[in-house]
Amino acid sequence: MAQLPTKEQILAWISENPHATSKRDIAQAFGLKGAKRIDLKRMLKELAEEGHLEKRRKTYLDADRLPPVSVLQILPPDAQGDLFARPLEWAGEGPVPRILFSARATDPGLGAGDRILARLQEVEGEEHHYIARLIRKIGTNPARVLGVFRAGAEGGRIVPISKGSDRDWVVRPGETHGARDGELVEAEQIGPKARMGSPRARIVTRLGDPGAPRAVSLIAIAEHGIPDAFPDAAVAEADAATPANVKGREDLRDLPLVTIDPADARDRDDAVLAHLDDDPKNPGGHVIWVAIADVAHYVRPGSALDHEAKRRGNSTYFPDRVVPMLPDTLSGDLCSLHEHVPRACLAVRMVIDADGNKIGHRFVRGLMRSVASLAYEEVQDAIDGQADSKAAPLLDDVLRPLFAAYGALKKARAHRQPLELDLPERKIALNDAGEVVSVGFKDRLDAHKLIEEFMVLANVAAAEELVARRQPLLFRVHEEPSPEKLESLRETAEASGFSLAKGQVLQTRQLNRLLEQAQGGDFAELINITTLRAMQQAYYFPQNFGHFGLALRAYAHFTSPIRRYADLVVHRALIAAHGWGNDGLRLEDAEALEETAKHISDTERRSMAAERDTNDRYLAAYLSDRVGSTFTGRISGIARFGAFVKLDETGADGLLPMRALGQEYFHHDADSQTLMGSESGLTIGIGDRVTVKLAEAVPVTGGLLLELLEIEGRQSPIRRGRSGGKYRGGPQRKAGQTAKKRGSLRKKAPSRRG
Repeated sequence: MAQLPTKEQILAWISENPHATSKRDIAQAFGLKGAKRIDLKRMLKELAEEGHLEKRRKTYLDADRLPPVSVLQILPPDAQGDLFARPLEWAGEGPVPRILFSARATDPGLGAGDRILARLQEVEGEEHHYIARLIRKIGTNPARVLGVFRAGAEGGRIVPISKGSDRDWVVRPGETHGARDGELVEAEQIGPKARMGSPRARIVTRLGDPGAPRAVSLIAIAEHGIPDAFPDAAVAEADAATPANVKGREDLRDLPLVTIDPADARDRDDAVLAHLDDDPKNPGGHVIWVAIADVAHYVRPGSALDHEAKRRGNSTYFPDRVVPMLPDTLSGDLCSLHEHVPRACLAVRMVIDADGNKIGHRFVRGLMRSVASLAYEEVQDAIDGQADSKAAPLLDDVLRPLFAAYGALKKARAHRQPLELDLPERKIALNDAGEVVSVGFKDRLDAHKLIEEFMVLANVAAAEELVARRQPLLFRVHEEPSPEKLESLRETAEASGFSLAKGQVLQTRQLNRLLEQAQGGDFAELINITTLRAMQQAYYFPQNFGHFGLALRAYAHFTSPIRRYADLVVHRALIAAHGWGNDGLRLEDAEALEETAKHISDTERRSMAAERDTNDRYLAAYLSDRVGSTFTGRISGIARFGAFVKLDETGADGLLPMRALGQEYFHHDADSQTLMGSESGLTIGIGDRVTVKLAEAVPVTGGLLLELLEIEGRQSPIRRGRSGGKYRGGPQRKAGQTAKKRGSLRKKAPSRRG
């Protein structure tokens, strides 16, 4: 009787015979009968559990999968009239997966041979392996418009909400998609692009009331002038791109790199790996790999894609959508490090000692293949002893070594003392209708911190590499607080019972000591908010002024070229410095770096403002049903017209206007950031605890108006009535008492960049 094959022999057979992979086929190939077939079944099950094979019905296939966003070619309809598609990028060794195309009512007609960009969803128990949903048809790039539909006798028209649009769009009767007069709609142009007259459009999405949840981010995009339609030339270049091969690259496909991202990640541009250093000269040290998508391979200097990426500067993220810096073909597919598919990358191999100090690094231009796309929560659960079926096989060889290296990096971080602010990030959860169902705060897991430390280390390595090679680059600059802001922080700290030393060269460790003093107490949030407000805004610049917040001498952004143009510039600088190709940083681009830095710093702030406005509108819509309810919070800002309150429950910011504080006059002291009542003596300052009533919530503007009920546990004067007695409920300062002190500081403090 034939001998039972090894697992390696079984895998080799399946690889060489992709069309004969049932258990019966394999048994016949190795001459197995009787009890040997039972043993074969056990081995095949083990191979599937280990991730080497994937069982589909009665066959065993290689575990390779298609990326979640893929370029497909439509096949002729089958006998039942169903459309199937063929993936144009299939790296697996088994049979090409069968993909059913599922059309929506708003999709354009497709025929055999059409190429599309589609989002794929795996299915089980069907004759097909994936269901495809259209993102867009490749080769077409219709202009799109967002506006208010005005119904007419013959169809209607769309009045764009964009301030830069000067003409309406005509909608014929059969192209209204059932839209009603006054609804916000999204439409795409049909027919030729007209130079004169009104363009013709077909409504593809009805968004309802312009104040409705699904319209919120679209309005912010239009208001802030964020480009959300790619030029035809840029789309054509992206569509023409093909996967990179290993020629001219270092082959990294055998490295067990993994991506770790949010569960709803829209792109995956970084992969990581770590293992113990086997160099006896580095006992207890680690080797860390960080591989980043090679966007420069696809976005060539001076190309239409390059011009558009630079114009956008960065991707903009909203709770319900993303406006990407690059077209979907790149951001969602070729430049996204999906599991089990080869991807071009720039990678850095870094060596750290047992205390987490980097003692060496080497950059390569390579071809990698991620062994898994994991979520932060999935990784954290695995480390905490609750690994799922996907993470369990990676636990010992991949995940635990990552956390061992992170343990060393934590030692270096503790010594370096970057600024340790504790300000939880807000998370807005939406349902399918775009309505806010919950507002909470994101968990800060060790898995998050691990990736952050790895990315910081890689960014430092990139900056150091380019400085050493005398190559122009864009630094990420974060300067220390101004003397004025520092003095304001010191006053707030002293008023809260803490101290911040004077007369020293400011270091982040001094600020961390202040944060530690407040940690866990009533003033913790106040000190964190005030410290954040004291910080300068980070920006890009071709000269190095250091990164104060991270306590680093040189820092550059290298790890997110899919969503930040600054990182693409750094990638090109590395390519030029190493002579890896003709797609590196050009002389004319290097000479214009200061202009580029100013532009992308501005686009970053534009995106931040749009994201903030969108969140405010979502929160206002969420709270609009609770007008009249009582909330607790802290004073988060002071202005001439009132005080801002950050609500504990949602983190939303509302306004206490002057009229809500009482009939008396309130003096605004900009230096001490306080409001002082002229009669009651009430002093309102940043960090004061308040109880407020929600008086008004306006989703269209995102505004929340509040009424003051209590401050620092005492009833507000406007509710007590004017009894003639002085108010003694909170800290009281003499109006303007710090002005002289600040004036002397201004004279003494030199400009850092002077």
